Amino acid sequence: MNKMIKVAFLVAALAAGPAFAAVNINTATQADLEAVKGLGPAKAKAIIAYREAHGKFKSVDELDNVKGFGKASVEKLKGELSVGSDKAQK
Repeated sequence: MNKMIKVAFLVAALAAGPAFAAVNINTATQADLEAVKGLGPAKAKAIIAYREAHGKFKSVDELDNVKGFGKASVEKLKGELSVGSDKAQK
């Protein structure tokens, strides 16, 4: 019986897929950023350029200052991006 429970747990864990971790826009590479749905090469480069020119992002909302981003696109991306160990700040 115990073995059946372990197998069932393993199957459930595999079916759930990999754990999701928000991409840290302060440390992400261009490839990391491009892996986020909604971010292509141009936006990834713009994030990195902004970060290099202005320093670390204090919040994901600061993406609104980056060329190619508006409030609507920032809102869509908030759940997938972070500025550190915490999820996107509101």
